[in-house]
Amino acid sequence: MLYPPRQPISSSTPIITLLTDFGLEDVYVGIMKGVIAGIHPQAHIIDLTHQVPPHNIAFGSFQLGNAYQHFPPDTIHVAVVDPGVGSHRRAIAIQMPSSILIGPDNGLFSHVLMYDDAIAVVELTNSQYWYSKQPSNTFHGRDIFAPAAAYLAQGLSLQVLGPTLPVSSLATLPNLYTWKPTHNGGTGNIQAIDYFGNMITNIPASELQNSSWSLQIGQHRIHSATSYTTAADHPTLKALIGSHGWLEIALPKGSAHHILNSKVGDRVQLHLNQ
Repeated sequence: MLYPPRQPISSSTPIITLLTDFGLEDVYVGIMKGVIAGIHPQAHIIDLTHQVPPHNIAFGSFQLGNAYQHFPPDTIHVAVVDPGVGSHRRAIAIQMPSSILIGPDNGLFSHVLMYDDAIAVVELTNSQYWYSKQPSNTFHGRDIFAPAAAYLAQGLSLQVLGPTLPVSSLATLPNLYTWKPTHNGGTGNIQAIDYFGNMITNIPASELQNSSWSLQIGQHRIHSATSYTTAADHPTLKALIGSHGWLEIALPKGSAHHILNSKVGDRVQLHLNQ
């Protein structure tokens, strides 16, 4: 059977991305896609990840921030890591310079807001654009966020979805960016640990003043390398610049996290060799 030629994505059909902590064992992700398809069958949906650890808003925020900058203009990002679903936390949509963010107002968009400034925010209170007039208190991804994305992808104005909120009222994660530079390095923290056990710091690679540097976590002094394969025959902990632009600690063919037994929030020091 010959497949029809692939059609380019036009500006009239924005991409919708999905990021959740729903996992892949249950049907929740598929249901969200079904709701979007029922409203906008031509919507182009891309899964970022559905394996965010349950209720881990900080990790979801990091993953969304890592992906956000790689998508074309007019992309609509739906993110649902929502331990406060059904409570008084707000359901929101944020107009960014070239995209839209949809999800709970619980700090999930903090990393994206490090890259760009929000232009406008609305609260998703217009029930005309919900999946149900009486949304479930446990599944706003289906009943509020997915429909909002589909209608916006069709061209609906953001302001129709609900009242405008002050950008300054957006919830943000505490101590997200506590990097403190000094004349010979600085102090930061582990902000995320990925699937491979790489420990990603909040120290930006742009802070490096030269090619000779190291990271210290606890009693471990870890020297810099240029790739994961450096000295792979005799794996030792390596400090390197990750593709996301942050300094990270890795173990070639292993897990730095398992070796160091460190956790998100642990202190890391950058040493610049003079």
